[in-house]
Parts: sequence; structure tokens; C-alpha cells
Amino acid sequence: MGTMIALTASDGHELSAYRADPEGKPRGGIVVIQEIFGVNGHIREVADGYAAAGFLAVAPALFDRTQRDAELGYTPEDIQEGLRLRAIPVESVLADISAAAAVARTAGKVGTVGYCWGGFLSAASAINLAGEVDACVGYYGGGIAQSLLDQSPRVPLMLHFGEHDHAIPLEDVEKVKAAFSDTPVYVYAGAQHGFECDQRASYHAHSARLALSRTLRFFIENVG
Repeated sequence: MGTMIALTASDGHELSAYRADPEGKPRGGIVVIQEIFGVNGHIREVADGYAAAGFLAVAPALFDRTQRDAELGYTPEDIQEGLRLRAIPVESVLADISAAAAVARTAGKVGTVGYCWGGFLSAASAINLAGEVDACVGYYGGGIAQSLLDQSPRVPLMLHFGEHDHAIPLEDVEKVKAAFSDTPVYVYAGAQHGFECDQRASYHAHSARLALSRTLRFFIENVG
């Protein structure tokens, strides 16, 4: 369904992105923000899903700053490689998300949705990219409790977490709830980290469906 396109960030960095267009006039645009596995087959499928729901979806290849065309699987070795490739300043990654949002903006209002590392970056976008994005959703974004709670989201934000996430204790989720009091924060019973990804052993179908239904409703209300 989609094609690869080229983006240029505000600092001159050139990166690729996967673009999926809906049939007919789009409801708005969605920036799909990758996990630590690159814009792999799963992220492309996620973008295709948002296109099927009526949105122009753009998934920027955030690893292009460290290694171009990086696509990883879900083995322990892939996780270690992804963590290595993720070593990019947040300001630079936000510039790449901003470049993707500019393309998504051609369809109307813009939302972001991110997973794992992308979940953190989507929350950071709600704080730092107001005016460029209109609503943000984060799935199991690690690090939010450690580095974002001294700021406030400037656009509507929704967050999803798994009850049994090995990387994000429920104590951190409670801190997020307390700090972002206007943000709907959902915890999914029985779900682990990565519960949305049907290519991972931690996939939790019921939680994935429920989170997606909430996310789509949120975007329809705030994006179009």
C-alpha cells in the first residue's frame, strides 16, 4: 500500500520515511513513530492500518542518523543493536518527527502514535511540537517518568501501558498519571511490554484491540 519517500529535517539531515495513503480524501495525518527496531515490516503494517482507517500515515526512519535502512527483528541480539542505534539526541529525533509531521499536515490536522521508544517520543512531541502536531498517543513509552514529568503536554495526549511491563513498573505509571492529570492513561491487565505487536511473543490480542479502538476514537476527536 505504501511507498518510501525522502524527508529533510530542519538541521539539513535527510532521512527516509514510509508513506501510506488512504483511499479518498484523508481525515488527517498520522506520524507513526518506530520502536527500537526501525521502520520494519510491523511498523509499515501499522502505518497501512492507519491509512485504511482514513489517515495519511508517515513513518520516519529515525535510525537514519546512525544507520540507514536499519530494520531489525525481535531477538535479544536485535534488541541490543536497536539500543545502540537509538543513541541519538532527542532534539535531533524530534526534528525528524517534525519533518514527517509537515508531510502529514498536507492532509489536515496531525496526530502522532509511537511504540516503545516511539511511545516516549510521542509524549515528547506533545510537549515540544505543539503547533506542528495536534494530538499524540504513546504505547509503553519507557523513560517518560524519568525525564518528561517536569513539563506538561501542550496538545491532547493519551498513553497505554501493560500491567506486567518488565521495563516500566506500575510505580512509574502512577507518577505519569499524577503529573499528567489531564491525560488519559490506560493500563491493560495481563499485558506486557510490546503487547500491540503481533510479531512478538508478548502480543496480547485483547489489549491491542482495545488500545487501538481507544486510539482511533481519540484521533477522530482530535485530528479528524
